[in-house]
Amino acid sequence: MVQVVAGIIERQGRWLICRRKAEQSHPLKWEFPGGKVEPGETPEQALARELEEELDIRGAAGQEIMRYQHTYPGRDTIVLIFFRVREFGGEPRNVIFHEMRWEPAAKLAEFDFVEGDAQFIQDSSKWRY
Repeated sequence: MVQVVAGIIERQGRWLICRRKAEQSHPLKWEFPGGKVEPGETPEQALARELEEELDIRGAAGQEIMRYQHTYPGRDTIVLIFFRVREFGGEPRNVIFHEMRWEPAAKLAEFDFVEGDAQFIQDSSKWRY
């Protein structure tokens, strides 16, 4: 089963959310930065690699805070693994997204997120720093 990691990065009470490009799958939907765990990688290694590729930050590390399975229509089931990211080098910058924003956790439900993140958004009050 494919594993997908997501980084929850918080700063001054706001969480970093990213909007996919129009030409990507799930066009213009919001998500947390991250991506697929590649063969031979641990979820922690995938988190660091994906956040470097997407946000140009290095050495990202964090604690797993939630994990669950999700099935998108017509696709295989994936395991989503969410990490609270507290350590990294550099300043997050937009490398691949249509846009990125810092938003309060309480406002996340107002954004059109990818379906896979819905359960995390619903339970996000448990993970406020």
